[in-house]
Amino acid sequence: NGPLQQRTTILDLDWSRANNLPADYDTDLDYEWSNLNLFANGNDFSSETIEKGRNNYYQKQTADTINSQLTEITSLITNTLNPHLNIGQNFTLNSSEVFLSMETISISSLSNKLIQQSGNIQIRIPSTFHLSTNDNSSISLRSMTQSLALADNSQSNTNLSRSVSLTVLDRYGNEIPFRTNLNEKIELIIPRDPNIIIPSMTLQNVTLIQTNSHYQIFNLHFINLQQSQSVNNRSVSLSFEMKPLDINQSYLLIYRFDSSPQLNSSISQIDGWSLLCPSNLTNDTFYKYFLNNEQTFGHQSIIFGLRELNLTEYETFCINQSNNNNLPISNQPFNFTSNYELRTYTACCYYLDQNSIWRTDGILVGSETNHYQTQCFSNHLTTFAGGFLVLPSPINWNYVFQNA
Repeated sequence: NGPLQQRTTILDLDWSRANNLPADYDTDLDYEWSNLNLFANGNDFSSETIEKGRNNYYQKQTADTINSQLTEITSLITNTLNPHLNIGQNFTLNSSEVFLSMETISISSLSNKLIQQSGNIQIRIPSTFHLSTNDNSSISLRSMTQSLALADNSQSNTNLSRSVSLTVLDRYGNEIPFRTNLNEKIELIIPRDPNIIIPSMTLQNVTLIQTNSHYQIFNLHFINLQQSQSVNNRSVSLSFEMKPLDINQSYLLIYRFDSSPQLNSSISQIDGWSLLCPSNLTNDTFYKYFLNNEQTFGHQSIIFGLRELNLTEYETFCINQSNNNNLPISNQPFNFTSNYELRTYTACCYYLDQNSIWRTDGILVGSETNHYQTQCFSNHLTTFAGGFLVLPSPINWNYVFQNA
């Protein structure tokens, strides 16, 4: 699983086992090793591609075998312990790769229950839910965490995520279907690898732009959303981080999906906006703006614009906060007195379907998502993971517009 997720190097022994002529070699094209269509990348049948494809193919077979064995062992542990755990009793198995916990509780105590696992993993059950069982006495909860989410073929960007699962069982070890309504969902906090290295922000030298050389009211930045959500209609959240080099400066942020935003005294074509006042700075002295996956779904791109607020706007909208529902409107070209840095990233919430494919439909990415965790909301229980991708530096759309 590690090599498939590009988290560990490929062992020379694994590579040679995958690509050396097997002892039982058969020239029949139905024989796996001989079937180059299994290992090619589209029309690329080069030797390098075939060798890489063979290795990935057999690595995936090994990973599937290990996952199947883990499922079998988990089932054996469940069937052995479940009949002997009374209400209030629990069992924990903690290894370097897997954390497994089982406990028996009353059904009434499941409401608003918070399940915490190692590594800051959290699962919170809402107050109301639908549990398909006729036994009102007790249930068992089996929660499991794997240090590295299962690899699949959907380019899911789960290679920095733990995988988390929660199963509700009856006294006989049978899984009980569990669902919530649309208004009250299960909350999950899924951490990433604690050793993750976050790329630094990109400096925007906006003070070098002369006011008399342009007529733009906002400095515009273009973000391509397709690079994150083109596979299997994946839905992603978008986090925008802006670090002012002068932390006393305040800004107006506007954005529009799939087109350039426009805002002045005569036109308002935007999908959203936010005031960035010094009081909103994070502990790391940057501003953060979050769009969940329902807001971005179906869109190919987003263009956001920034401009500094002048002193009057700062006092009116940031200090007095008397017009929080109104936008500060200006017809003047932007003029920045200090530079700023930018970083944007997308995040996904995944669940594993019956075909062991990570899917995003029906799961909401929460606003507490950050560099080190993904917050997810779901109305059903299964195995979950988080996706994370830091995007390339946004394109300066003013430059593109002026030089088109």
